[in-house]
Amino acid sequence: PDPPHLSEGSPLGESRDLRLLAEVQVELAVELGRVKLPLRDLLSLAPGAVLELDRSADAPVDVLVNGCLVARGEVVVIDGEFGVRITAVVER
Repeated sequence: PDPPHLSEGSPLGESRDLRLLAEVQVELAVELGRVKLPLRDLLSLAPGAVLELDRSADAPVDVLVNGCLVARGEVVVIDGEFGVRITAVVER
């Protein structure tokens, strides 16, 4: 007999019960932008230094899960805390 996950009426792309993965830890990061600089410039950074990133201030930020892009969003501030409002989920 076919394994249950390959049986008729259960296509390969079908969603499965994700509750099994609910406790798996992932790293979520929000990237504002990037900059490349020589090591001498990195070593000379001091408090108050400003780095010019490769994005404009109004550009969407990237939301990464374990280093993979999953969404884009905009930075929001609520009661003095930063957050990200998701504006688009990346198609896979």
